[in-house]
Amino acid sequence: MSKKSSVFEITQSLGEVDAGRVKRLLEGGIKIPAQPRVLEELRKLMLRQELDVRPLAKVINQDPGLTALLFKVVGNSAYRQHQPFDSVEQILHAVGVHQTFNLVQAIALTSTGDIRKNRAFYEAFWARSSAIGQLAMLIADERIAVCNIFPDQAYLVGIFHECGVPLLMQRFPTYCSEMKLATTGGWIDVAEEDRKFNADHCVIGYLVARHWHLPDFICDAIRYHHAINEPGMLEAARSMVAILQLAIHLHCKDQRVVNPEWENLKLEVLGELGISDEGLPEFIDIIYERFNASA
Repeated sequence: MSKKSSVFEITQSLGEVDAGRVKRLLEGGIKIPAQPRVLEELRKLMLRQELDVRPLAKVINQDPGLTALLFKVVGNSAYRQHQPFDSVEQILHAVGVHQTFNLVQAIALTSTGDIRKNRAFYEAFWARSSAIGQLAMLIADERIAVCNIFPDQAYLVGIFHECGVPLLMQRFPTYCSEMKLATTGGWIDVAEEDRKFNADHCVIGYLVARHWHLPDFICDAIRYHHAINEPGMLEAARSMVAILQLAIHLHCKDQRVVNPEWENLKLEVLGELGISDEGLPEFIDIIYERFNASA
C-alpha cells in the first residue's frame, strides 16, 4: 500500500468534519512522517514471524542513536526486574519482541522531522514527551492489574500523544507563537487552536499513529487524549488516557507549572485507575521515587 493511499484510507475513518480538516491540511502541505528504514525492516521480520532475536537485534543496532535511546528507555524502573541490560538481544529476550518494537517505534518518532528551525522548541518538545512517556510507563506498571495496560504501550502514547503539534507548527509559521508554546508551562488550548487554525493536533496525531500501524486502542487514546469519556471510545483507550493524563499532571507538578485540565479530569482519571482521592498523594510519591531512580 502506498503512503498516499494509506493516508487517504485512514482519513476515511474520521468523521466528516475531521476528514475535511485533514484533507485541507494535507493539501496545504502538512507531511505525515514516514517510518524510518529500521522500523520497516523490523516489521518485515515480524510479519514473517521471525522472532529470533539475533536478526532483530542486528537491525536495531544499525542505528546507534536509536540503540542508545533504547538502553536509556529500558533503564526506567518499570523494567527493574530485568536490569542491567548488556545488549539489544538481552532487551529483546527480557522485555519481549513486540514490547521492544513498541519502544523502538516511540523512539524513532522523536528523530523525524526537520529541526533546523526552532531547534530549541523541538528539543524541549521531545524532552517533555519523553518525560511524560517515562512517567506513564511507571503508572501503567503500578496499575497493570487494574488497567491491563503495559509500560511499552504507555510509553508509545506518551511520545505520540502530541505529535501533531510539530506538524502543525511546520504548516503554520505563527502556530508556535499564537499557541504560546515558547512560554514556560504554555501548551495547547484546543478551542483556541480550532478557532485560529481550523485544525486539531489530536486528529493529526491520530493520523500519524494509524499510518505507523499502532494498535487501534492506542490510536483512539491519541485522538481523544483530552476527552476521557468520548462516546464510542474503546475501554482500553479510556484506561490509556487516564494513565496519560495522570502522567501529564505529574510532569506539570514536577515542573511547577499549572495543568488547567486536571481538575476537570481528576475524578474520571482516578476512577478509571482505581485510585482514591485520599490515596493519590501516596501514589504520586511512589511514582516520583521510581521516576527519579530511573533518571
